[in-house]
Amino acid sequence: MAINKNAYIRYQTLDKCFRNSGRMYSWEDLLDECNKALLELNNNSNGIQRRQLFQDIKFMESDQGWSISLDRIKFGRKTQYRYSDLSFSINNQPLNEAEANQIKSALQILTRFTGTPQFEWIKEIIPTIQDKLGLVNEKKEVISFEANIDLKGLDHLTPLFNAIHNSRVLNILYKDFKSIEPYIIEFHPYYLKQYNNRWFVFGLNPFNKSPFWNFALDRIISIEETDNKYEFTDIDWEDYFYNIIGVTMPENKKITEVELLFSKEQAPYILSKPLHPSQKSKFVGEGELNVRISVIPNYELNSLLLSFGKSVKIIAPKVLKDKISIL
Repeated sequence: MAINKNAYIRYQTLDKCFRNSGRMYSWEDLLDECNKALLELNNNSNGIQRRQLFQDIKFMESDQGWSISLDRIKFGRKTQYRYSDLSFSINNQPLNEAEANQIKSALQILTRFTGTPQFEWIKEIIPTIQDKLGLVNEKKEVISFEANIDLKGLDHLTPLFNAIHNSRVLNILYKDFKSIEPYIIEFHPYYLKQYNNRWFVFGLNPFNKSPFWNFALDRIISIEETDNKYEFTDIDWEDYFYNIIGVTMPENKKITEVELLFSKEQAPYILSKPLHPSQKSKFVGEGELNVRISVIPNYELNSLLLSFGKSVKIIAPKVLKDKISIL
């Protein structure tokens, strides 16, 4: 049984009514609540009738639904409905058969895009969904992704995403590495970006009129929504970040061709994981790899090159070679 948008709204509404400890609901009350929820979703909705309501309840009680345990309590001439365990919720339960089948169908559709440019990420996300949602019959986890689950600030990710989606202005209490005390900045968030297992949010700082102001989420202390008017932007963030590695945009935004020479041992790794989308590579000498990338040199580029140690030589530009040599 496929769960469409209207059915989903009805199940969520019934779930909310069944676990309400402060009120009992008859079937008439339940029908009224469902139809109010549907009307909020669509002003032209005609709602549902008694028969559909009881079909919904029957589905929720079935193994194909959530196997809910529902008490039917006689109160006068009416029967009241509520969960046997008021702490129960369908949102806290594992996927039911119908939901699992829907996700499997969606995954089958997604696999059609795996060979298409710009959809390479699907190859990574499909195994994650299958494993984490129990769509494969493994007795233990068989896949792991690099992530810092202990990183401070991850709890800010959802509020910031919601603020961007809903165009909300924030007051952010922030403490950078240099400041002695935290400070508050009004902020209009536009874009979230992850780099090197850290998350950053970019947006407008009205104080200095910079639409590229950024905060590291692990340095944010608190976030508070305001009623201030949100200022929109037409910045293409994918284009903004294309010419840099990482998140730092230097004042000198000149694109530079960086030429590097990697050792024979390092070469296979650089070929399998390019430094930048602009990378052009060719083998020279006895297995060494000559690499050229067109980027705006920044802090993250310097850090990346330093991480390779003696396995890379900087050929050009000379200013970058000289700078790395003294770091």
